[in-house]
Amino acid sequence: MSHGHSHGGGGCRCAAEREEPPEQRGLAYGLYLRIDLERLQCLNESREGSGRGVFKPWEERTDRSKFVESDADEELLFNIPFTGNVKLKGIIIMGEDDDSHPSEMRLISRFSNVYHLSIHISKNFGADTTKVFYIGLRGEWTELRRHEVTICNYEASANPADHRVHQVTPQTHFIS
Repeated sequence: MSHGHSHGGGGCRCAAEREEPPEQRGLAYGLYLRIDLERLQCLNESREGSGRGVFKPWEERTDRSKFVESDADEELLFNIPFTGNVKLKGIIIMGEDDDSHPSEMRLISRFSNVYHLSIHISKNFGADTTKVFYIGLRGEWTELRRHEVTICNYEASANPADHRVHQVTPQTHFIS
């Protein structure tokens, strides 16, 4: 593969040479399976719930029947909870081939140990609304290890009915 430079007879170790073949690329963008879709939110969507539909399998990325379009202006905000920890390595956003395609995106999160990600699409190329057909997230998932809450009951003062008490007979000895 020619990619604009020479290696003088040695083997190339460039990222361009290591890119996944198209048939395996979908496996890398499989983090949609690790999204908690019930808790996913998309703010400023024109049709409620349509933001969930853009997180879909790689094979369905060209399906234009599911999309999200912004409502009042060009901005969209996705709050994406995961079912575990994610090391995010890449994002693909597919929009319309016109001015409604996103032109600027902000990510709110650290990327090495993510369990919640916010994507803010703040601008498009000049249209009144923004339209997105697919968002693909690439990375590694690990199981979330959280300590569950333990429910305990503590007594402020002892309830005698809850405790078995042995009757103690006091013995008195007189010394004369």
